Amino acid sequence: MKRVLSGSLALLALTVGLQARIQEKSIQEELRPGFQKIIEMGRVLGKIHPFFKKLYPIAVVEEERFFIFDIEQGKEEYVFVKDVPVTSPVPEGVRAAFPLSFYEDRMACVVTPDALSDTEGLVMIFHEFVHCRQNDLGEQKIKSTLGIARKARADQNVMWEINHPFPYQDELFVEIYAMFLEAVARGDEGMVTRCRMSLREILNDDDFEYLLWQEWKEGFARWMENRARVKLGLEINRGWAQPPFDRVSFYAGGAALIAMLVKADEEMETDLEGLFTKMKSLSF
Repeated sequence: MKRVLSGSLALLALTVGLQARIQEKSIQEELRPGFQKIIEMGRVLGKIHPFFKKLYPIAVVEEERFFIFDIEQGKEEYVFVKDVPVTSPVPEGVRAAFPLSFYEDRMACVVTPDALSDTEGLVMIFHEFVHCRQNDLGEQKIKSTLGIARKARADQNVMWEINHPFPYQDELFVEIYAMFLEAVARGDEGMVTRCRMSLREILNDDDFEYLLWQEWKEGFARWMENRARVKLGLEINRGWAQPPFDRVSFYAGGAALIAMLVKADEEMETDLEGLFTKMKSLSF
């Protein structure tokens, strides 16, 4: 009886292993054209900004598993590395960037397969690559200067960047931020500075730091995304640049502010720590 049971378990293990290999091969073939387009798009976008030249690992979420693809050393080609189970919920249609604990804590773009099926999805992959680049070039150092980030770390609040209770509907904030967006759109540096100083006055320390952090982190990625869109002949992403405001409104505000600052000083285009310092200085 034991011999029969052992044989059955061995057959089951063999079957599961074979199914896993079939699944791996299937998803590799399915995604191969998308990965090739990423390589080609990287060559094009690398001509407009050096940050677009570096391609990062991509974790594709499919059927409760992460399928990890990375650039093969010395080659311009994404290859399958491994797959691991998804151990916590992943939002449908995810577009994100974070370090993979199961891949040497390397920064990666995390997406569902549909992101590789059209140009819009591919542009968003490059948006997430920008976040990977920010992490490489001082994000953690900048974050360590923020009281709100230190508190979140002490409280083990890993979602603070998403769920901070910012007073988006406060009437005075809405009025000033709308004025700021109008001023930065027309390049009125004096009014922009006055609006920034007013925002600092009406917001508490945590809320002001949250605003500044989102404008720097997501605003820079939105600004880079829109540069890619212009190069590729796509419509610019202008979303959430008007009331009612929410967290994504800071993407639009940050992108517009960064565009103004880079126009005045081209070094801000690649000096991310200097850019954050300059954005902060406008409020004092």
